[in-house]
Amino acid sequence: MPKLRVATVWFSGCSGCHMSFLDLDERLLEFAERAELVFSPIVDLKEFPENVDVVLIEGAVGNTEHLKMLLEIRKKSKILVAFGDCAVTGNVPSLRNPLPREEVLQAVYGTDDPPGLEEGEVPKFLPQALPLHAVVPVDYFLPGCPPSADRIWTFLRPVLLGQKPVLSGPDLKFG
Repeated sequence: MPKLRVATVWFSGCSGCHMSFLDLDERLLEFAERAELVFSPIVDLKEFPENVDVVLIEGAVGNTEHLKMLLEIRKKSKILVAFGDCAVTGNVPSLRNPLPREEVLQAVYGTDDPPGLEEGEVPKFLPQALPLHAVVPVDYFLPGCPPSADRIWTFLRPVLLGQKPVLSGPDLKFG
């Protein structure tokens, strides 16, 4: 069986989901036997590749760069997984949603249009931080803040074996 092409992506979040992924420990050896990591913040690649079998996306969609990349990822990936509570619900990044962007910028910078925040120099904040499913269809939701290595493996192992993962019971709990 050919290796699965797997990607991981980090949007507005804390990287805890990626740390839990690395906590797979010796299971990473089985992962490496069955999958090729084709894009990730732990791999120095700049462009998202074509024909990705599975992508795990951590974090909420918080800015224009995330939005553009998520749309591209959805087109180039077969299975898209909301990886952790921020991707599933917006979680901590969405705490900013009730606060008008201009008021926050005014409070922090003394102006609602500070230099250096123009589109292009840094990605512009979206009006709200969004869970992935608010933007694109999501195939699986892997909750947890962060999901434990065991929960990640419960999802990944069947996928690596060409089977459909089943998340139920404690595998669906948040936090």
